[in-house]
This record gives sequence, C-alpha cells and structure tokens, in this order.
Amino acid sequence: MISHRSKGYLFVAITMCIWGGFTLASRLSAQWHISAWDITALRFALAFCILMPILIYKKDTAFLWHKQPIILALIGGVAYCLTSYSAFHYVPAAHAAIFLNGCLPLCTAIAAYLLFKQPFDRHTWLSLAIMLTAIGSMSYLMYQETGVAFGFGDLLFLLSAIWWGIFTVLLRQWKLSAWHSMASVAIWSAIIYLPIYLLFLPKHLDQPEPMHLLLQTLFHGIFVVIVATLTYVEAIKRLGAFKAGSIVTLAPFIAAILAVPLLHEPLSLAIMCGLLGMGIGALQPWRWLRKDTLQAQLDQQKRSS
Repeated sequence: MISHRSKGYLFVAITMCIWGGFTLASRLSAQWHISAWDITALRFALAFCILMPILIYKKDTAFLWHKQPIILALIGGVAYCLTSYSAFHYVPAAHAAIFLNGCLPLCTAIAAYLLFKQPFDRHTWLSLAIMLTAIGSMSYLMYQETGVAFGFGDLLFLLSAIWWGIFTVLLRQWKLSAWHSMASVAIWSAIIYLPIYLLFLPKHLDQPEPMHLLLQTLFHGIFVVIVATLTYVEAIKRLGAFKAGSIVTLAPFIAAILAVPLLHEPLSLAIMCGLLGMGIGALQPWRWLRKDTLQAQLDQQKRSS
C-alpha cells in the first residue's frame, strides 16, 4: 500500500507536470497563432460543459449563488487567464517563470497584508530582498544586451501574479473546498466571459490548425482547470502548504529550461540570472533545513512522554 506521504508526492508530481506543461503549452499556443481571447474561451467552455452536468446531477449548485465564487472567477479566472495567455505572445517561456511564478509568493504576501493586514515574516523579507536583487541584476544585463530592460509581456506576467496572489488570499480567507473553488471559478468564468467573447471580442479560430485547437482545449480545459487544482489541494493535505508549494514552484522553472531545446528559445545570461534569483526567492530553500511546526510539535510530545 502507498503511504500517506508517498501519495502526497505522487500528487505533487502530477501537479508539477501539468503546471510545467502550462508554461510550454501556452507559449506553443502563441506560436500556433491561437489568441488569448480564443484559448480563454475554449478553456472555460469545455470545463463548463464537464462540470455543470456533474453539479446538477449531484444537486450541488447552491454554493454558486454567493458573491465569493463570482469574485474568485473574475480575478483568478477571467483576469488571470487573459493577462497570462496574452503575455506569452510577447516574451519567451523563461519570462513566465521569472515574472509570473517567481513573483507569486511575493504578490500573495503583499495581497495578504493589504487586504487583511497580515504582516510579513522574516522569510518573506529575505525573499523580497533576493527577488529585487535578481530582477535588478537581470534588468541591467538585459539592457546591456538588448537596450530594453523590461517588455510589455513582462508587465502582463507581473499583473497575472498580482491577480493570482489576490485570488489565493481570498480563497484562503473564504475557506472554500477544492471542489467548490475549482468548479465556481470554471463555471462563473464561462458564464461571464463567453457572452462577452461571442458578442464583442475578435475571434481567430480559423487561423490555427484544428488539431492544435483541440490539443490546447483539452489540456487547458481539463488538466489545468480541473485535474491540477484537485491534485494540488490533495498534495497540500498530505505534505503541508509550504512543502507542496515549494516543490510545485519548481515546475515552471524546469519548463523554462526545457523550452530552450523544445521551442528553440534563447537562454541569455540575464535570463539565467533572473531564473536563479527568483527561484531561490520563491522556494526559500533555507526553510527546508528547519523542521516544520507540526514535526517539531510531534518531536516535543515524544520527548515529554
């Protein structure tokens, strides 16, 4: 039988594959000329078609009629998807690891402070110092190499990190279950976004290959929206939020390295500096050398008995 902790690592591995695949697939989507408007619509349309019948069958739709699911869908669904998918049309995948995934812990901490007055701990301050040093060094090197320190895509990734940081804090504060949070974001995003997309936004579904559209829709609509959310929450239950989150954060950085041979993207000294610094700041490896609070309490109980 697989142990409780081993199952946690299995769920982490699944989540890592999907999150890393999100970075590569989103960049590939841009290369296949699938617009951010289109992939966002296809993603939520498929998730809606899968989840809504299940909720109706289970008679589990009451949670949808509160303001919290709508707010979560607007921030963590529509806004996050549009900015992150758009960013991949301007910059390589490595920039997503730096300005999106690397900035997520920082943006989450800032959002928690601004919304609910949760103070920074010393780990967050140290991470902030490392990240600012990495971004400063990277921007200097990029300016030396290209004459441009930051691009429009980098700004969009940073905005995406802000959206997801706010989403994470609200989700934690409102204490929705994994199933309800995932379903509400997918369903309300579809209800809000699809009518706007169909009536007002540009559509370019005739430009990409039909097979490319199908592959991207299946991956983003099923694996990213549904599977990764559930496996990530299950991993947190078994390993704890910090350990699960730290391991999963590695996925986009690994994807950025894989994008070099797979998507033929450049990996300059500036990008390597940014990846290394943001990776250290996001992972906080010094915390791995210390026992977590739960383990310390268990050891104390054993000594007392």
